[in-house]
Amino acid sequence: MTEQPSVLPDLTSVLLSTDSVERFLQVLADRALTLAPAAQGAGITLERRGRPLTVVSSGTGAPELDEAQYGQDDGPCLQALRTGEEVDVGDMLDEPRWGPYPAYAAARGTRSSLSLPIAAHTHTAGALNLYSPKAPGFADADLTGLRSLAAQATGAIALAQRLADAREYADDLRAAMESRAVIDQAIGVIMGRRGCRAEEAFGLLRAASQRRNVKLRDLCGELLTSVGGGPPTDGRPLRPRP
Repeated sequence: MTEQPSVLPDLTSVLLSTDSVERFLQVLADRALTLAPAAQGAGITLERRGRPLTVVSSGTGAPELDEAQYGQDDGPCLQALRTGEEVDVGDMLDEPRWGPYPAYAAARGTRSSLSLPIAAHTHTAGALNLYSPKAPGFADADLTGLRSLAAQATGAIALAQRLADAREYADDLRAAMESRAVIDQAIGVIMGRRGCRAEEAFGLLRAASQRRNVKLRDLCGELLTSVGGGPPTDGRPLRPRP
């Protein structure tokens, strides 16, 4: 990975100029993907009350890979989140850690990953996760920039917690997590109906959202209601099919 100076936006200013924590985290994920040219997907995991969830993602593949780790309660993104240390996986095919997860990732075209901790050892600990189809996939990544990004994100999240009323902040973050959960469940429904992968299912939902000029979350809520259940009361996402 490349150590080099990076010109990054002041993420505290970005946070103050956005209208939600979810939008701020989306900006972070999008920026991270530009700093790792070989990465195909990036996601941000946050853990609240012991439950990890991918609150935003950019590119393709991150939610599916994150969810596989949550399912077995182990993996590089959870290790980074819980230890506060970076976790670099050079090649999934040579990786002995985390049980069946490396083989699962490799079977879905991901050969390497990089996870950087965010807000380590706090009640909103998280990780910035990047995934690449190459092995190693982060030799050309701007490591200095990614670390700076994660550090500024940590500071901005802490600032948001201090500036915002505790209840309003929790409600905002919960809404972001519940929105992602509804979308994930709808992706699961489309995967079951079409026999397709998560990326294709998400693409179909996004295209329908744009065609109908309806917010993606609202469209997914309509789909879940139409199949007879709607989202579960705890907002727990459905797991994609293997």
